[in-house]
Amino acid sequence: MDIKVIELNYVNENEIKNQINIKKNKKEYNIRGKKFDFSRTVEEILNSDNTESVSMFDSLDTNINIKINKIYLDNDTFVNNLSGNINFKDNKINKLNLDSTFPNNKKLILTIMTNEKNEKITTLFSNYPKPLIKQYKFIKGFDEGVLDFYSIKKDGLSKSLLTIDNFKIKEVPVFAKLLSLASLQGIADLLTGEGIRFTDFEMKFSNIKELMTIEEMYAIGPAVSILMDGYIDDQNLISLRGTLVPATTINRSIASIPLIGNILVGKKTGEGVFGVSFKIKGYPSDLKTKVNPVKTLTPRFITRTLEKIKKN
Repeated sequence: MDIKVIELNYVNENEIKNQINIKKNKKEYNIRGKKFDFSRTVEEILNSDNTESVSMFDSLDTNINIKINKIYLDNDTFVNNLSGNINFKDNKINKLNLDSTFPNNKKLILTIMTNEKNEKITTLFSNYPKPLIKQYKFIKGFDEGVLDFYSIKKDGLSKSLLTIDNFKIKEVPVFAKLLSLASLQGIADLLTGEGIRFTDFEMKFSNIKELMTIEEMYAIGPAVSILMDGYIDDQNLISLRGTLVPATTINRSIASIPLIGNILVGKKTGEGVFGVSFKIKGYPSDLKTKVNPVKTLTPRFITRTLEKIKKN
């Protein structure tokens, strides 16, 4: 029903020492401390499964003010000076604002608000996204970039948009295999060497219970662009399909559009293969990949590419 003071001083399963205290101040609570492990919460947010209820209370309606010196995002990564507040109504987060700084002075900002339709809107911003991308185990060697995450949730269904700008990756095993099967060895070599750079990445997806549906994932870069959709179910079964296109093909295709082509890429374009369609299915440890050459690009691919080029 109520608490006055809680003091926590313990080492958790990640071997991180948690030191915080919770103290009631009239109708509000203050949380102060030296260290706290936030890694599980970060994973839940990025999977659009952020916890809404606080089950230890019968009914919580209050403001909680937070100030913690060091928050761990995983065993090795932390942010300093986490501060902000959380507003609870009937045991659920109604509004949240948290602000923190990485040791390199980059920012991490998390907000949650509830609108008049009782939709819960979550945003996450960081101009140092590398520690957050580490949550996705199949991506390694991620560097640089700016991350924006937006999610809206109601009645157990969440719809999310993840965007990352100006980054590079060095290792994605499935992507490397896809490039090799598509006979794009030059680009595959970039992936395992200095890395492939992307100017824009955008993923629209939804979550309901244990099913994640990727409605569209689009990435464009100087070397290659990719457009795909699919799903990941509760047993981690992955099913994806899409189109992968080298940059030279994109330039040549856009250049063929009267007037617009000349303005965007000029009259001269490089030679290159057309794109490939692909399917990826299976469990993370045993993914099967198939590719087929495509002679023409879909209107959807060209439209999305034009949108991104116009934006840039």
